[in-house]
Amino acid sequence: MFKITLTAARVNAGYTLDEVAEKMRKSKSTIIAWEKGKTPIDVYNFKKLCELYKAPTEFINLPLNSTQSGIEQEEK
Repeated sequence: MFKITLTAARVNAGYTLDEVAEKMRKSKSTIIAWEKGKTPIDVYNFKKLCELYKAPTEFINLPLNSTQSGIEQEEK
């Protein structure tokens, strides 16, 4: 299955980092850290981003140090 990154999902949805940060009520640096895999993203915020980007969770490829395994387990 083809997957895209959080950054690609944001860009495809037409949002800037500032817009996502405002809509998610997070700092711009938090959004950047999630996209680069420097900070793990929790299931709740991952699902909110997917809703915002109108992208199914299974099409988003999270960085290795994210909580992707926890997200996949919750969805089963």
